[in-house]
Amino acid sequence: MAARWRSTSQMWWALALLAGALQAASLAWPFSAQSLTDSLGLVRGQPIWWLQTLAMATLVTVLMRSGTARQAAWRGWLFTLAWLSVTFAWLFISMHTYGGLSAVLAVLAVLALAGALAIYYAAACWIFWMLAQKNRVSSAIVFASLWLLAELARGQWLTGFGWGAVGYSQVDGPLQPLVGWIGMYGVSGLAAAIAALLAVVWSAPAVKVKMLAGVLMLGWLMLPLTLPAAKGADWGELSVTLLQGNIAQEEKFEPATGVLKALRWYGEQLQANRSALIITPETALAVLPEQLPDGYWQALQTRFGQGNQAALVGLPLGSYEQGYTNSVVGFKPGQASPWRYDKHHLVPFGEFIPPMFRWFTDLMHIPLGDFSRGALPQPTFDWQGQRIAATVCYENLYSNELATQFSDAAKSPTILVNVSNLGWFGEHLAMDQHLQIARMRALEFDRPFLLATNTGQTAIVNHLGQVTHTALAHTAVALQGVVQGRTGLTPYARWIGQFGLLPLWGVALAVVLVSVLTRRRHLP
Repeated sequence: MAARWRSTSQMWWALALLAGALQAASLAWPFSAQSLTDSLGLVRGQPIWWLQTLAMATLVTVLMRSGTARQAAWRGWLFTLAWLSVTFAWLFISMHTYGGLSAVLAVLAVLALAGALAIYYAAACWIFWMLAQKNRVSSAIVFASLWLLAELARGQWLTGFGWGAVGYSQVDGPLQPLVGWIGMYGVSGLAAAIAALLAVVWSAPAVKVKMLAGVLMLGWLMLPLTLPAAKGADWGELSVTLLQGNIAQEEKFEPATGVLKALRWYGEQLQANRSALIITPETALAVLPEQLPDGYWQALQTRFGQGNQAALVGLPLGSYEQGYTNSVVGFKPGQASPWRYDKHHLVPFGEFIPPMFRWFTDLMHIPLGDFSRGALPQPTFDWQGQRIAATVCYENLYSNELATQFSDAAKSPTILVNVSNLGWFGEHLAMDQHLQIARMRALEFDRPFLLATNTGQTAIVNHLGQVTHTALAHTAVALQGVVQGRTGLTPYARWIGQFGLLPLWGVALAVVLVSVLTRRRHLP
């Protein structure tokens, strides 16, 4: 009997791990089109919303079959460990291949990060087990609220790292029309509710519960047909060129090789292209302005100091005394000095060193590892009637910070730009996920989104979240296109610009509080 119980228990642990891995795959299908995915009609890099629903419904089933709250917490922790460690697998490459950390330590570091973040979800699963009432639709709502709280905490607390949140799987899914109303985190909560509802229905004998669930599911599938669009107005076109230099990461910061190659290639492209706006990736010029060859900086100022063209160039700024910033500099005619944007949300261990972790960064050999933080918000780059808001690298992950640009509709950006160097993170996975993040931001704010990266994916995303132009990864290319700026505010931009993510925190906490009070009322 004991052996049978252990076998059954191990099955549920294994199922939790498998479901977590499937949830990671739902965010960006990791296999190429030449693999078994052909028979499923899947393409590498695409989000698969139904796979996320299946994975999370499996998790809820596993939780409802747990014997104790502690067991539920551990199973939720294992699910999240698998989900996040697979999602963040590209961190291994940055730490081992380019950071010089041993393979064993790099694997342990990825698992440690995923395991630490999984604590939020383990706590949510523990509370869910305590509050859930079997075969009740209300249990699905409680689960969704707890899941939303865990997602919000992961995305905001301790600098925040919400990469791979559930809502990103819905960028092409049935819940997409709601993005402009409640944002990615709101969609994460709804996706969790639907998955939990499926799990409840699966185990519910009551016909009424199944009928109610059927009505809710039908409404979910009809959302694209019934929900009014949350859109603004067109604001003129702008021709753009996005430069992808494809400077190998292992030589990008080497003065005699990668730096010289980048100075030559980007210098030639900035001179040759004729679009109204030319954009380079993050640290395209990997040296300070005073370290550039004689006349290089002056040539850029002269090139864009007249005529009808402008440029956004990524490079570090500052000094040892003042501190360094990861910045974007804007050149355009008629300005006394170049416009600049300094990165606000810095990467722990890559751009700043958290307290008591100097020993860890000393194990790696990543240059430019300690930056100063830029302000929030910062002025837009205004050019040819467009107001352009810039972000650097994974800053496009933080919609609540980007929303500070939308607190005044009259001054809100018309175009969003992100410059990145994803060469740290390998061939494709981080690139695919980064592009999906940009697509989600475009949907939330009804703005086109331009991605200029060193190795890929360099892309133009329209205000509908659709990729209209993309460059082949790992090639040196100048991607050209025309982008349509937009004005007006989505409902999401209006409320998050004023209140941040507090409304979502409030709704989720209220649901949990009501559930706690209701449970106490029914206790003997």
